[in-house]
Amino acid sequence: MTSLFDTITRKKQQDLVLDMHKRLIQKEAELGGRLFPIDNEDILRREFFCLDENTWVWHEEVRDENGDKHIYNTRYEVGPGRVLKSTNGQGQQSLGLQEAEHLLKAVRLYRERVLKQLYPNHDW
Repeated sequence: MTSLFDTITRKKQQDLVLDMHKRLIQKEAELGGRLFPIDNEDILRREFFCLDENTWVWHEEVRDENGDKHIYNTRYEVGPGRVLKSTNGQGQQSLGLQEAEHLLKAVRLYRERVLKQLYPNHDW
């Protein structure tokens, strides 16, 4: 029989692991958001990160000409022989060749920078 202490301890450990995972994803997202220079003062924030083994996310916050803030979340679902894209929860569409090449370039840069800056001593 599991004691209340064991249950609470296990829950605290799970919470710590989840919190650490969230913080690592946030750090990765910040690094990913700096892959490409922001040359427009209307871009307020960018993030790019790997959510799981099949999902990449591009997050961008921009200000329009009226000063209103807009948020765009684009998810890329990678599967065998295809990449599907969905922005702000709208329907999915296949990536064209040029956009797929840009995504591949971003993924390679992301991996290189994240491994070098966040996990320099880890042997992948």
